[in-house]
Amino acid sequence: MQNSPSLPRRDWLKLATLGGALSCLPRSIAGVEPLPPAGKKVRGIVFMVSDGMSPGVLTMAEAFSKITRKRGTHWHDLLQDKTAACGLMDTASANSYVTDSAAASSSWGCGHRVNNGSINVTPDGKSQPPIFSILKEKGTLTGLVTTATATHATPAGFAASVDKRGNEDDIATQYLGRVDVILGGGTGHFEATKRKDGHDLFGDFAKAGYEIVNDRDGLLASKKEKLIGTFYSGHLPYSIDMQRDKTLAAKIPTLSEMAEAALQRFLSSGKSFLLQIEGARIDHAAHLNDIAGLLHEQIAFDDAIGTVFKLIGTRDDILVVVTSDHGNSNPGILGVGPSYSGSDEVFAKIADHTASHEFLFSEWAKTPNGTADQLTALVQQHLQYVLKSDEATALVDIFNKRPVIEWNDQLDKPEGLLGQFTGNHVGVGWTGTTHSSDPTIITASGPGAERFSGLIVNKDVFGHLVELLD
Repeated sequence: MQNSPSLPRRDWLKLATLGGALSCLPRSIAGVEPLPPAGKKVRGIVFMVSDGMSPGVLTMAEAFSKITRKRGTHWHDLLQDKTAACGLMDTASANSYVTDSAAASSSWGCGHRVNNGSINVTPDGKSQPPIFSILKEKGTLTGLVTTATATHATPAGFAASVDKRGNEDDIATQYLGRVDVILGGGTGHFEATKRKDGHDLFGDFAKAGYEIVNDRDGLLASKKEKLIGTFYSGHLPYSIDMQRDKTLAAKIPTLSEMAEAALQRFLSSGKSFLLQIEGARIDHAAHLNDIAGLLHEQIAFDDAIGTVFKLIGTRDDILVVVTSDHGNSNPGILGVGPSYSGSDEVFAKIADHTASHEFLFSEWAKTPNGTADQLTALVQQHLQYVLKSDEATALVDIFNKRPVIEWNDQLDKPEGLLGQFTGNHVGVGWTGTTHSSDPTIITASGPGAERFSGLIVNKDVFGHLVELLD
């Protein structure tokens, strides 16, 4: 392993214990020369979150990218850049080894570990000011870009304080004047006809000078510095489903397009900024043991990494941090065949899948009293394999809440069974359907990147972000 000049030797020794998985060798990313070493004042920070990404997902995404795009991933390139900092993050919350997204983002957003389910409210009930409210006092521009509802837990951790993460109507209200660019899903939390209080929050944003857009064309044509775009009633659809549905693809922007719209505004403003970009549905796909849905989302997130570095170019005053808030279900490629010679071939079959598990389950729900043959046909149409008769029967039974034999309680549900059956054909295994306590990978490039090497405690990120932007 070659030591990077931007990392102390002791940190490289820590990383070496990982078997070289996080080794950083000389290489630039996205065709751009490596950013200069730390020391330059930070003008802006792009904080990118692959929500719910277990470490094994990076290996799978690299392989899947080479299968589907004939090239590797930008994150893999970044990990090999000798000027980048590489580390691991301890992700625990205040009340559990295993964090949820609300507590994870709050640790970054206020510098305290909070209980799962709350956002920037400490266990003793004290509401903490989120990082965006602190930075706004200094004139810093702020932005949230996500494939979830814009008011979901991870974006909210930077901009709101609520007892319960589900209070998304309240979270939306706190964004007004505190977040300059808001892009994602969740239209219903801003519309008068959908909000519980009947308040026209979009109207308030318009009066405050925000441009409001609701589709891809509107986003690409938008001009104002302040912008709010919500492109779906709930979370944005999965990338794999938008690839199949051209109507959706024409209406809903990609994560890269939203990231570009936000970052271009901030770079041209001349002001300091903090922009959070979240690939949210990676986590949702992991909960559903949906390997194709997960990998398409991870590739979409990787495209956004490439977009960010392309826009930054050779600038030496922008810090980019790429990480995850927690792992989820720990998927990984398994050895298949003699001496594992079949692993590559079966893994490549994931590229033939055409729908997310969410879509499959929604289609199945439209089939009252559906039979095992009907379910087999649905799976074959979109996942390209034929269920065994006992597998199809078990799935129908578990959909109908009848008991089946399953020794792993976490997998004793439709998504758990379907994930296992699919895994038998593509060589991917899952440990469960929930978050995990594993440390997450964190990678940083630009001024101040060295702060993110070695082992990072999640709540310390807040101090780094504030100090670097102060």
